[in-house]
Amino acid sequence: MELLLSSAIGMLTAAGTYLILRKRSFAVVLGTTMLSYAINLFLFSTGRLVVNAPPVLHDGGVYTDPLPQALVLTAIVISFGMTAVVLMMALGAFLEGGDDRVDMPRGDRVPPNHPPAAEDKGA
Repeated sequence: MELLLSSAIGMLTAAGTYLILRKRSFAVVLGTTMLSYAINLFLFSTGRLVVNAPPVLHDGGVYTDPLPQALVLTAIVISFGMTAVVLMMALGAFLEGGDDRVDMPRGDRVPPNHPPAAEDKGA
């Protein structure tokens, strides 16, 4: 069980990191969502992987810690809300600009060896 969970966390982290480094805003949103899923699984696994154990503390019994479950539930709600906000911002940028690339437009770039303009030198 530990091997399956740790490999799922690793795959979600790798896919999320790959998607965050893309140049399209929708891929970046998907990457952050996958990273939040990986973090949620990691938090959930910190409460021990125990099958058929109650999430209540007993004296000397086998139990599952309820705190990571509460943290994950809260993180799911917050990440859902933030994903909706970021998707709306990306959709607005796409509708306004006509493209969902996250890099600077070619016309706004300054060449690397561009001499400063006369007004940039000061008076």
